[in-house]
Formats: sequence, C-alpha cells, structure tokens
Amino acid sequence: MRWKERILLVTSDLPYGRTVGAHLESAGFEVFYAGNGAEGLCQVPTLQPAVVVLGSLPPELDAYTTCQRLREFSDIPIILLVPQATEEDVLRGFRAGADDCVSMPLRVAELVARVQALLRRMRRGGNGSAPNIQVYGDLIVDLTRRQVIVQGKLIPLTPTEFRLLSCLVQNAGDVVPHQALLSQVWGPACASELQYLKLYIRYLRRKIEPDPAQPRYIITVRGVGYQLNPMPPV
Repeated sequence: MRWKERILLVTSDLPYGRTVGAHLESAGFEVFYAGNGAEGLCQVPTLQPAVVVLGSLPPELDAYTTCQRLREFSDIPIILLVPQATEEDVLRGFRAGADDCVSMPLRVAELVARVQALLRRMRRGGNGSAPNIQVYGDLIVDLTRRQVIVQGKLIPLTPTEFRLLSCLVQNAGDVVPHQALLSQVWGPACASELQYLKLYIRYLRRKIEPDPAQPRYIITVRGVGYQLNPMPPV
C-alpha cells in the first residue's frame, strides 16, 4: 500500500473541515482532525503530520495563537487560513510562524495546490546521503540534513526560514534580488510581496546573527536584494 502523507486540519467548524478534508483525501493525503487549538497541539507530537492547516478557532486560543504555540516546539509546515486577503491578516499570519496563508472564503482547490506546493519545496535539496555542508565562519549550514549550527549550537529554523537561508547559501557572495528570493521561497505569485521577505530576513538574523542590528552573515544591498557574506568578520 502506498504511504500517504498526513495532514492535520484544526478547526472548530468540523462539518466544513471534513468537507475540506475530503478534497485533501482525494488528492492522496490522509487527513486527521482537531476541533480546537489545544487538541491540535496535543496531536502534533504523536501524529507528526506533514502539514498542519489552522482554520477558524475560538478566540481563547485562535489560529494565530495556536500557530505561535506550535512554533515553540515544532518546525512542521503550517498553512494558516486567514479571515481576509488583507496585508494585515497575512503579515500577522507570517509573524505567528505560518509558512503560507490562504484567505477566506476558502477555495478548496487552491488549498490543495498550496499544500502540494509547500511539500514540494520541503523536498527540494535532494535525497542523497552525502552531506552538503557549507561553512561561513561560525555559521555551518548542512543543506542535506537541513541543519544550521552557529558557534557549535544547533539552531532550529522553520521550513520557510531554512528555504530562505538555503537560497542565500547556494548563491553565497552574490547579491540575490528581492524578486528572485520571493519567487524561490514563496512562489512566483508572491514575487512582489517584499514585506514577506523583510519579515523573514529579520527572523533569520535574530536566530543566526550575534548582533542582528549589525549583521555579519546576511547583508542588505539596499534597493536590490540580500547577500550571504562568504567571509564574515571574526
């Protein structure tokens, strides 16, 4: 029997959630359900889904807060269903730790496509056993095992953060334009969404830079893009 990737769908509207889940199952996924944020957070460690989809949830533990809590202990890809396609809602979703945001009312075919696209991006980098390790001063990036080490300490990154860092690593020393980074990390449809890029550059700097206000590794080239410094100062 072919192994199916698991999707955890967390929503208080379970009848509608099961309708959405039926479309995901038709696309070849195995879907599990949680009726609130607390239940969803409890299921993640044992279920280990490929993707978590966070939908409508009660105010006491809404989708944004559930996303933040999940990010405290897991880097599993998260798709957040945001109330509207406004910049404020989308940015709030990304700040909470989501890897992608889909606006309501939901177009189920779009959600299925975004889940599939997110998993394709996760699989990039090859499945070979040979390590691909890049070293830049105290920063070590293992592209094969998807690990980042700074000053001997393993640094947990979300899938989106790692994809962004990988793009910079694979072009170390060269300036990568804003649009190229956006297209590679979020997809061509987001090539003009500069706020996404700026937000995640901040996240990365907080995790890997000794002083995020004076970055050694990720250099801003104003008006153009970003560059990974292959020879950071000691």
